[in-house]
Amino acid sequence: MAGGPSIPELVAAVANGGGVGSFGFAYHHPDKIKSDLRVARNLTNGPINANFFVFSLVEMPSLEICRAALQVLSALPGAKDIQIKLPQPPFYPNLYDQLEAIWQEPPEILTFHFGLPNKAVIAKAHELGITIGINATQVAEAEEIANIGADFIVVQGIEAGGHRGIFDPEGLDEKLSTLDLVRAIKSVISLPVVAAGGIMNGRQIKDALDAGAIAVQMGTAFLTCVESGASAAHRRLLLGEHQRSAELTKAYSGRPARGIATEFMQLMRDKTILPFPIQNSVTSAIRKAAVERDDGEYQSLWAGTNYVLCKDENVAELMQRLEQELRAT
Repeated sequence: MAGGPSIPELVAAVANGGGVGSFGFAYHHPDKIKSDLRVARNLTNGPINANFFVFSLVEMPSLEICRAALQVLSALPGAKDIQIKLPQPPFYPNLYDQLEAIWQEPPEILTFHFGLPNKAVIAKAHELGITIGINATQVAEAEEIANIGADFIVVQGIEAGGHRGIFDPEGLDEKLSTLDLVRAIKSVISLPVVAAGGIMNGRQIKDALDAGAIAVQMGTAFLTCVESGASAAHRRLLLGEHQRSAELTKAYSGRPARGIATEFMQLMRDKTILPFPIQNSVTSAIRKAAVERDDGEYQSLWAGTNYVLCKDENVAELMQRLEQELRAT
């Protein structure tokens, strides 16, 4: 999950525990990417994955739509005294500039979300011995991934926390479960698949492996670990607000993403929302202020549907528990 949680200490702890530590570098500046990779390298000799968004071209909507969206946000109780303004183009970082940091500090794995990178990117990564994975939410996307030369597919089921990786957020979303999607993709594609979405324990890992995955990708389970960079409110709600559902919303960023239900999400239902990632930029001031005042109701508390299984533990304890649970199956 991009943003605060995937700090070098968490990434290194996962790699030291026998997993692949993963960075979410969606909005990071190249200098920050290089710095985080170097810090992690000083903490582990284990494998590291760097994940990036493949942004699509976007234009600022009409003045009327922009005004309506700003009025909605400004009227929120959690936005009092916060200056909310429209961003200036470019609205997202240049992927190729970001990847320059990767070529200088190569991780073992490079993965992409929301779409396909340029074939030249895949060729460059392979030259450096970097393995390429790309996220798929349906069979058609997996077929495109197989045809472009990726090494594996991250199969994201509907249960996953964070941003839904669908290539076209305005297109048909089949919303298949993780296990059903793994089986569907494995029935037609020979590439290895990594299962992602709702996986929190050894039993669920075993189910994913039995369905045809070679490994699993987990995010939510690590958010409450000691080493996580998740905010205090994020941890608190993950561990203690189990009556809340984990819902998909476009309200924070303009793209569907799953998180713990909050006041912000409720108040933004059926309201004017700007396209991704312009909405993400516009809401950033609200979210930042909410972190500063420890208010979870206006933060993007990304979480999968099984977040109630989160525990207060360190990464080593979590990794050991997962291994024990897996062996017990």
